[in-house]
Amino acid sequence: MICISSDSTCDLSADLIAKFGIHIIPLSIVVGDQVFKDGQDITPEGLFNFVENGQSCQTAAVNVFEYIQFFQDLRKKYDAVVHVSLGSGFSSSHQNAKLAALEVPGVHVVDSQSLSTGTGLLVCQAAELAERGFSPEQISEIIARDAGKVEASFVLSRLDYMAKGGRCSAITAQGARILKLRPSIEVMDGKMVVGRKFRGKLLKCLTDYVQSRLEGRTDLDLARVFITHSGCDPEVVEAVRQEVTRWAGFREVLETTAGCTISNHCGPDTLGILFKRA
Repeated sequence: MICISSDSTCDLSADLIAKFGIHIIPLSIVVGDQVFKDGQDITPEGLFNFVENGQSCQTAAVNVFEYIQFFQDLRKKYDAVVHVSLGSGFSSSHQNAKLAALEVPGVHVVDSQSLSTGTGLLVCQAAELAERGFSPEQISEIIARDAGKVEASFVLSRLDYMAKGGRCSAITAQGARILKLRPSIEVMDGKMVVGRKFRGKLLKCLTDYVQSRLEGRTDLDLARVFITHSGCDPEVVEAVRQEVTRWAGFREVLETTAGCTISNHCGPDTLGILFKRA
């Protein structure tokens, strides 16, 4: 039997993790001298509370020793492990997982080249391939190939979290707030870049964003799309869902909450749609 695993940054819901039998290893969130495990003993809400109270939060990769223990435990139960990692351009987690796999036979590590449910799309695909009887080598080859087809992007409601993380200046963040600019960030070639900037109220920006990503597309893999957000109002999420179904006929439209890694970088009320090209 083949096990599919990933990092907590794949942002899959508990229901999807259970449905596909995914095994998750958490990244760490460091707050002062405290270390929390993403999704286990800290939530995005808890992280936001720390930040709003003036404390700095940082994410830390899974280290090699943690991966070795994780993989060894899985190999006691499974014939092989395919681990779909957080993109190598975002964290040392992928390299650490590769090093750990050298110490544990039967472990295959695939670079998702993405984050959040961009990785999650590939994790679900890997689990479906395993259910269909594909070998670990075949699964790894297909997922590595399809990683380049994932489109992952988000719209940020505010830029102060990016400024606190040193990813933009405080002046830029303040200007965006005054002008009601809400930039999109996109994963391109395994790295995060700034995309189109939207202006106005959040809901209008998000509906414009969905239209810009999906309208007129004939190259979509319509199996599933994720709506992933960091605590947006349910009404906003539902409006985005309606826009997604308006512009594309995805068979599954799945909502998930962003974990602490995305939330720490992007802040509250961030939302993205993540899907694959055919």
